[in-house]
Amino acid sequence: MKSSDPAHARISIIGAGPGGLTCARILQRHGLAVTVYDRDSGPETRNQGGTLDLAADNGQIALREAGLLDDFFKLARPEGQEVRRMDPNGATILHKVPEGDELYRPEIDRGELRNLLLDSLQPGTVHWGNTLETISGPADGPRRLHFANGMTVETDLVIGADGAFSRVRPAASSAVPEYVGVSFLEAWFFDVENQHPAIAEMVGPGMASAVDGERGLIAQRNGGNHIRVYIAQRVPVDWIARNGLTADDTDCIRALLLDRFAHWSPRLRRLFTENDGCYFDRPLLGLPVPHTWEHNPTVTLLGDAAHLMPPVGVGANLAMLDASDLALALAGAATIDDAIRTYEKTMLPRSIEIAGTVDGVAERLLSSDIREFALAAQAS
Repeated sequence: MKSSDPAHARISIIGAGPGGLTCARILQRHGLAVTVYDRDSGPETRNQGGTLDLAADNGQIALREAGLLDDFFKLARPEGQEVRRMDPNGATILHKVPEGDELYRPEIDRGELRNLLLDSLQPGTVHWGNTLETISGPADGPRRLHFANGMTVETDLVIGADGAFSRVRPAASSAVPEYVGVSFLEAWFFDVENQHPAIAEMVGPGMASAVDGERGLIAQRNGGNHIRVYIAQRVPVDWIARNGLTADDTDCIRALLLDRFAHWSPRLRRLFTENDGCYFDRPLLGLPVPHTWEHNPTVTLLGDAAHLMPPVGVGANLAMLDASDLALALAGAATIDDAIRTYEKTMLPRSIEIAGTVDGVAERLLSSDIREFALAAQAS
């Protein structure tokens, strides 16, 4: 079957995260029709996660192509670029304060970024409550999308922007995410200036962290007077179940953490003993490095679906840059097939290079050697 002209093609994006929405926005700016399908029942279904730093050499490039860079700067928090590093005794060993006009990696909450992108799209672009199950049809198209609610959709291009456990990825690659040996527990603090003033002062306006080689605490200021703390440990992926617990057993998990962090400063231990609510288990996963696939004329991937990165500030940035590159390739190509070839010729080498650079960086972030931390931070 002859590959479709993008201007007349049915383009389907799976996933309404930063990558999928950025791709949709840029496609629409260039006059191309697109539909986004997302499993959530609506934009407010679930919390979108913590804060992101969007860098000038990737995420901000995508926002410029989307015509949203000025709007982003109105929402961003440049002060969020501040970094504090402490030892387990609570002594400060590194404190980096951004220049007053520094805008290289300003922070923005994931929810605010998503709303910025959603509000820029034509009404009805995102079809909520559609969980993709499988893709059928010949490789040269058309493809059929089969959703859990029984709906089927015929399309000329499927773009997998659906994250680590992508349902689109099997149409291009047999790779599956694997545990990397480091797990995060997420803890939340609300109304920190009033309810947790000591923690607010310790964390400051950006990120504060401390590690001892096997475990660490990484605290990030979010918008809305909110702080998230990530309790990092080298543990088996099922460490909570191995202790006879579930993620809802907050008091018992806290007792385990107090034992594991017993030699740490009481001041730092407050980052997991005074949190509001329960903990959230976030084991870190990765795809094989390098992760590539045979060219497919009707399916491609972007973001975590293509290259699952550790949480060190590259994932969303790369997803948005992928989205921009793919949308621009589609806007400038004669056929869908040509556009995918152009996009993957740029995206795959870039993702292989960056994945190689950050491979193992999650473990290096737990190193008590400040030089290892500096290398990990540079990789991000």
